[in-house]
Amino acid sequence: MKSAFSLCVPALVAALAGSPLWAQTGRAVVAPPSSPVTGAAQNAPPPGADQTARVTLRNSATGAERSATSSGTGFFSFSDVAAGTYTVAVQGQGFVPWSSSPLVVRAGDYRQISNIVIRIEAAASTTLVTASRHQVAELQLEQEEKQRIAGVIPNFYISYVPDAAPLSAGQKSRLAFRSLFDPVTFITAGITAGAEQGENVFPAFGQGSVGFAKRYGAAFADNASSDLIANAVLPIVFRQDPRFYYRGGSIRSRTLYALATVFICKGDDGRWQPNYSFVLGGFAAASVSNLYYPAAERGGSLVVTNGLLNLASGAGAALLEEFVFQKITTRGKHRSQAPASP
Repeated sequence: MKSAFSLCVPALVAALAGSPLWAQTGRAVVAPPSSPVTGAAQNAPPPGADQTARVTLRNSATGAERSATSSGTGFFSFSDVAAGTYTVAVQGQGFVPWSSSPLVVRAGDYRQISNIVIRIEAAASTTLVTASRHQVAELQLEQEEKQRIAGVIPNFYISYVPDAAPLSAGQKSRLAFRSLFDPVTFITAGITAGAEQGENVFPAFGQGSVGFAKRYGAAFADNASSDLIANAVLPIVFRQDPRFYYRGGSIRSRTLYALATVFICKGDDGRWQPNYSFVLGGFAAASVSNLYYPAAERGGSLVVTNGLLNLASGAGAALLEEFVFQKITTRGKHRSQAPASP
């Protein structure tokens, strides 16, 4: 004999409103048709939540389904439910579908269904993190400060990134001082002083420890004046990049490019321009040398000679960077970088 029943179940609708899920409490009853069906939502849905859901009642034995839409307060009902085993499924837009365990309905049963929870459906999102040009330059500079020829000799003024971010005034100064006070710089000055003393270059300095100290001081001062003026002071004034940019390509094009970098360089705006910093810096450093070399060695000839030697050494260094040092320069592990924002 077929019995008629009434089923009332609270539909639980969740929304993204400060909490990942939301549950109502209420009553679901199965009762004879003549009995009144009542229920009241004790919890209101979160602000902005979709307050309706589609509810499906499915007979497990026959597969027959009946559907209803919950009310604004989260309730729904089915009338004339025959005895049998059922499942209740609740689905709301933007939420993970919920399904009940098998519900056995018998004639005259009175049931309550609670703790129906619909969870917010997972959503994928993509976040683009941008860094300022200064931050990108800082990351690149950290890598350049780890570059050493054969793992020993500093090779900081070479960029293997063709469109490296421009250095700020502070970064240019930091790189110059980092190079100047590297232990290898002090060792190089000592080697230069020893060679000059052995050949009795600048005899006015004398011999012995005093003569060596004077030659050592002059050699270190040469490095300091050239490094600070040509790689920091003038690049800041002219807004130019003191680094050499590795190019690659054919032998001819690389040779011409390396020699040209003595007279052209990248500006902070990324455009190529006359290399005022290196050319003027070389002669300016040579002028400073008049302050500490012996009086007999001072004068315009010393300035011109040292200035030209600086240009020649710059060209030689550029050729070595392009053809030799790139193969034997150790580098730090590059990290992923965020795209730069203007």
